[in-house]
Amino acid sequence: MSKADNMLSILWMLRSGKKMTAQQLADELEIHVRTVYRCIDSLCASGVPIIADSGPNGGFQILGTFADSPLMFDAEEQKALVHASVFAQEAGYPHTDALGRAVDKLKRYTNEKQLTQIERHSSGLSVLQPPIDPEQKGRLQCLEEAAGQRQTLRMVYGGSKGDPGTGSVREFDPYSIIHWKGQWYTTGYCHLRKDLRNFRVDRIVSLDVTDRHFERPENFSAKDVLLEQLLPDPAGDPSLVTVRIQAHDHVLNELKQHWLLGHALVERSPGEAVYRLDSTSLHSYVPYFLLPYGKALTIAEPESLVLRMAEVSRGIAEHYGSMLSGLPSE
Repeated sequence: MSKADNMLSILWMLRSGKKMTAQQLADELEIHVRTVYRCIDSLCASGVPIIADSGPNGGFQILGTFADSPLMFDAEEQKALVHASVFAQEAGYPHTDALGRAVDKLKRYTNEKQLTQIERHSSGLSVLQPPIDPEQKGRLQCLEEAAGQRQTLRMVYGGSKGDPGTGSVREFDPYSIIHWKGQWYTTGYCHLRKDLRNFRVDRIVSLDVTDRHFERPENFSAKDVLLEQLLPDPAGDPSLVTVRIQAHDHVLNELKQHWLLGHALVERSPGEAVYRLDSTSLHSYVPYFLLPYGKALTIAEPESLVLRMAEVSRGIAEHYGSMLSGLPSE
């Protein structure tokens, strides 16, 4: 470890309240005892109030006033950090190895009471998330590093992983990566389209770092760009289509939880909800989402959605009906 890591580790161990000798610190960190003394001298020079007691029961310890410094984490902050690490790891956070080391260090340099509380709270939280592809994790790391270093990437997007030649090749300035609704996206400037674009990371075939650099616009918000492109303003876009659905309130409450319909909701009354949707989503995606509700809902308008629902239903019925001829008779 670097000197800075050794200093921080010694600081955490002494903050636990235990008095420790230089040899105990050296054994714990697997470093030479002279390194311990140098680190303690540096900590004292930086203002940490470390005191040393000589004798059989001697050792180093930190004055109690410094142990409660706001620069340290209290029990609630430690719990929150461990819980956040659970969410991040399950979401496919690209630097999970470093995150794991940080949490291990947090646990290692707390006192026994704090460690017990951390373990109890961390075991009381679970997150269900589909496992992330290792290749996608590598692409996330590349995108995040390029965003931090302001490096332009050459990206193959939307093709087959077995045949990268089927994807479109473009240069891309990654401003940020963003996790939304179980998917990772990257947002930035696309040199091919000469505009801001969002790309799903799982559809990226390959990434290569170029020798070009970029400047990210001030006050840029990846969240705003993503939502603006995926979810048009239901009240301010005149091209959107009004959709009126009648159903029991518990059905309408479920529809409200959907990422698209929840955003597109403009009016709600008992037994009825009104949405504003773009025609592309309305006739391609929405019918398949509404289909499982069957007779539990009624589409009051538009007629085009009713016709599309009937068309999709007939197609599904024909698809499964064709399978009957191939099944053995009883």
